[in-house]
Amino acid sequence: MLSRSAISRGLRHSSVHRLGALRLVASGFTPSSEQPTQEAGPAQGSSSRRPTSWLTRKLEDSPAAKSAFLKFATFMGYGSPKQVAGRRAFAMYERLCVVRPDEDKAFWQDDCHLPPTFQSWFTVVNLHVWMLTVRLRALPPPHGMNHIQALIDHFFLDVEDRVRAVLQPATPDAMVSISPHGPYTTPSAFYVVANGGKPRPKGKAPEMLVSKQMKIFKEQWAGMGMSFDVSLLRGDADMAAVIWRNLLGGRGARGIVYPSDEGTSSTQPHFRRSVNLVGGEVEKVKKIAKRGLELEEARDDGSGVHDYLPSEADKYVAYPELMVALVSYIRRELVRLQNIPDEVVMGAGVTGKEGEGVPELKFGRIVQEGRALVV
Repeated sequence: MLSRSAISRGLRHSSVHRLGALRLVASGFTPSSEQPTQEAGPAQGSSSRRPTSWLTRKLEDSPAAKSAFLKFATFMGYGSPKQVAGRRAFAMYERLCVVRPDEDKAFWQDDCHLPPTFQSWFTVVNLHVWMLTVRLRALPPPHGMNHIQALIDHFFLDVEDRVRAVLQPATPDAMVSISPHGPYTTPSAFYVVANGGKPRPKGKAPEMLVSKQMKIFKEQWAGMGMSFDVSLLRGDADMAAVIWRNLLGGRGARGIVYPSDEGTSSTQPHFRRSVNLVGGEVEKVKKIAKRGLELEEARDDGSGVHDYLPSEADKYVAYPELMVALVSYIRRELVRLQNIPDEVVMGAGVTGKEGEGVPELKFGRIVQEGRALVV
């Protein structure tokens, strides 16, 4: 598990945040040429392509200039194993992890009933970052640590960029990055901005609010990763419990409420904070104890996931199928990644070819074709 100081270093260094034309040209691909850029919010469903920079276009049009540029970059240290691993990790993060919420959007939002929020997007991407991290740990040193550190750096830099865009969109009707360099990775249609149709004041998102949100996501990243690591050793039953707590919100932890129960409301959601104390907002346990557990359970924790209404209690019946599907998916993909040779995972290790072979690592669908999930 990476240290918190390592995460902080990755978040502070702006040089990792933007490698500019070098990251796009040296990696041998342009992300916008493969995937349409989708805006969330009222403009959701529209597509556009992320424009490349002037330098990128010039280098792509001139092989001689590109070769000279790459030689100069290598001379400046951008061809070191650590730098190559960083660009390789970016290619893997953007092509393998970022796209997963949208690729299985129907499963997450229709079957698992996850709300279309940024929290849900983060949870799904976090799961796939962990799965990829498990494979990268097996790489020979120092390649494993270089790839893992870079992958986590890119993950949190992308999360921070998206958090700023959600808290302070560039326009009131479109959720896009406010960075002059454009979004860190391809925008997603998986989540929407709650008040995206209302005018927003000009300026940047409050730094204190951004820092608080990043702290929450760092806690969730560490907690989910540790829980899944332990479940790899303890077995499928423990992994199903981790999935229930982290992906399904621990719904029904305090019992299922039925319409026939006295004093229940058919419209009031039943929030449960007793299972995962940092599932939404980061709170001190002493503060929760002082406020009272009963009041805490009934409070919205900001995660967007809560117990089903009494009229929807029958949805709990699908939980065994959901957990079996997810455990099978995780085990299947981990075995598949394990069987891929290290040379394929690391790539050529040469500047300009960091993106080659990444499609061979692509995650499969959660529910395989021909095997319907009954929910």
